[in-house]
Amino acid sequence: MKKLRVLVVDDESVVREGVVAILSLQPDLDVVGEAQDGIRAVELARKHKPDVILLDMVMPKQDGLATIPKIKEALPNAQILVLTSFAESDRVYQAIKSGALGYLLKDATRAQLMQAIRDVADGRASIPPSIAMKVIHEIDHPQQLLYTADPLTPRELETLRLIARGLSNQEIADTLFVHERTVAKYVSSILEKLQLANRTQAALYAIREGLTEPRDKVNKRTKEKL
Repeated sequence: MKKLRVLVVDDESVVREGVVAILSLQPDLDVVGEAQDGIRAVELARKHKPDVILLDMVMPKQDGLATIPKIKEALPNAQILVLTSFAESDRVYQAIKSGALGYLLKDATRAQLMQAIRDVADGRASIPPSIAMKVIHEIDHPQQLLYTADPLTPRELETLRLIARGLSNQEIADTLFVHERTVAKYVSSILEKLQLANRTQAALYAIREGLTEPRDKVNKRTKEKL
């Protein structure tokens, strides 16, 4: 089994060491480094090339918001999961806008942390519903974008709905009966047309615009189209 490489970044030693201890018990996770500030985090990210980076927001020298774009510039494929004590909507939105794929509070359970790490590693947006609802209004793209001169195609709209449900590209491909590479093209087109930075923004946008619906209805309508 290929292990997921994880970098843990937090300025509080007790918190950082506790998270590392928890992750070290997971057979599919490998903690490749620890950092106490954003500057060191970027250095270790370049050195170890982790799959997932657990990143605190408030740190000395360089905070999380300043660190996220630097990590994404150095490692575009690395997924960032913010792990913090702050749930303010502006912090969450700025973190997502900068490139974080997940946002989790430090009072989360061990199981929630493990699931969030595996979700972002698989390219899934991971934000608790209570936090997601607080930041939906921060997405400043009006609904008309769905109906511009370059609107979303029916397949892209279907893909957007499935992204909002937290499905990975492979799961979306299975639902739409297409190849995973085709879904990747749909996702890229969606982000470009709606001027969104990542899947998390796309998911929040879809929720805000009321594009989510029960999975059984999605599957039924998709099969009818085919």
